[in-house]
Amino acid sequence: MKNIEEYLKENGVKPSYQRIKIFEYLIKNKNHPKVETIFQELVQEIPTLSKTTVYNTLKLFLEKGIVQPILIEENEVRYDADITTHAHFKCEKCGEVYDFRVNLSQLKIEGLEEFQVKESHIYFKGICKKCL
Repeated sequence: MKNIEEYLKENGVKPSYQRIKIFEYLIKNKNHPKVETIFQELVQEIPTLSKTTVYNTLKLFLEKGIVQPILIEENEVRYDADITTHAHFKCEKCGEVYDFRVNLSQLKIEGLEEFQVKESHIYFKGICKKCL
C-alpha cells in the first residue's frame, strides 16, 4: 500500500502513529495475527503500546471496513487487512492460516434468494501441505 496514512484518512481513521504501525503490521505480515501477536511484535518498537490500544484500533478498523475478522475457531479472532473476497484454510497441526482465492459467483448456494447477504466467510480446516 502506497501511503498508509492517506489510506486511513480516506477511510475515516485519524492516523496516529500507533494506528499506522498496527495497520502496517497487518499489511506487511500476512500471518492473520491475533491481538496478542500484534502486541508482542509492536511493543518492542513502541514501548508505550498497550493491548487495549491494539484491541481498540482493530475494533475501529473493523467498523471502518478496512480489516476483516477471521473467526475459524470459536475462542480466537484473527485479523486480515486483505478485504478482497477470499477464503481461509487453517492447519490443525501448525495453526497457520492461509489465504486462497474463491469465486463466489461460481458457488451454488440455495435458500438465500429472499435474504440480503452483507458478508460471507469461507473457512476450511485440515492439514497444510507443509505438515503432510
